[in-house]
This record gives sequence, structure tokens and C-alpha cells, in this order.
Amino acid sequence: MTNYYGSQVSRLIEEFAKLPGVGAKSAQRMAFYVLKSPQERALALSSAILAARNTAKYCKFCQNLTDEEICYICKNDDRDSRMIMVVESPQDMAAYEKTKEYRGLYHVLHGAISPMDGIGPNELRIKELLSRLSSESLITEIILATNPNIEGEATAMYLSKLLKPLGVRTTRIAHGVPVGGDLEHVDSVTLLRALHGRQEL
Repeated sequence: MTNYYGSQVSRLIEEFAKLPGVGAKSAQRMAFYVLKSPQERALALSSAILAARNTAKYCKFCQNLTDEEICYICKNDDRDSRMIMVVESPQDMAAYEKTKEYRGLYHVLHGAISPMDGIGPNELRIKELLSRLSSESLITEIILATNPNIEGEATAMYLSKLLKPLGVRTTRIAHGVPVGGDLEHVDSVTLLRALHGRQEL
């Protein structure tokens, strides 16, 4: 990058540009917003980043991000512990939570099988899911809610083959969700349609 603004400002822009989905212009806008903000605002932002980075961990049950040993969903006794929805990311879980319709538990894989990107089953939180199934005998249904793209479909098929011998009902969300899309960007009505139209695998 050409050093138009001095080395430190240019470095700040470069760091913002490394964020996913952030181009050069957006990185500049964010950097100048921080520079124009009161010092307390900049300190609050940097403090929040460091605090989240240093305290975030995986829930011991569902693998969702939390700052405690067990996340707030797994702690909630009002949830239906007989159902587990398997999602790729914490953002996908949050998308379903916003519908306020699904009352079961979750399991976050933290990715999808993608040989092109060097991501195989061992890189995902699959063994933790299988461990839950062996220790939580109340589970009667696993809902595979991976994204409706090539990687998500491959992951769902892999999981269905693993789960079938265990005798647990395994369903896949219906394709009200557009193929090639990400769940976090899908509206609530479409997500609900996909959830209610799930099919057994």
C-alpha cells in the first residue's frame, strides 16, 4: 500500500483490510472513523477486541463460543434436550435463535468439509458430537443444518453416514434456503420454512 497517511495510519488501514469481506475503501473508512473518535471510544474498541480474544472459549457441550465453561443455551433447562441442530458456525446458530421457534440444543462444527481448503472431518467438531450422543441418551433427533452449498452438503452426507448406525433420527433442513447461500444472511421466514420442512436422511 502506498504510504499516503504515514506509517501508523497506513498500518491501521492494512489491519482492517485483513478482515474478511473488508475491501480497501471500507478499511479506510473504518480507520478514519477510529481516528476521528474520542480516545475513550478507541480504547473501548481495543479493550473489547482484546477481552473477547482472551476470554472466548468453546462450550464444553455444544462447542459454541462463550466466555464460560457452558454456554447460556446449554444451561437453559427450558430447552428441548432431545433435539440437537448441527450448524457450521456460531453465526448460523444465532440466525436460528433469532427465529425464536427452535427450542432444542445445538452443536457447532466450526466449518464444513472442504478438501480444496484442506479441511477434512478431523478439523471439525465431529468427535465432540459423537461423544455427546454416546453420553446423552435422551437425544432422539439430529437436525443437520449445514449450509446448502457443496461443502455443507458434503458435510451433511458424511454426518448422516456416521449417525445412521447409531439409530438416532437424522433430518436435513429443507431447501427453502437458497443453494450457495449462507444461513446467517437468510431471512427468518425462509429459515423457519427450511426447519419445518426438514426431511429424514
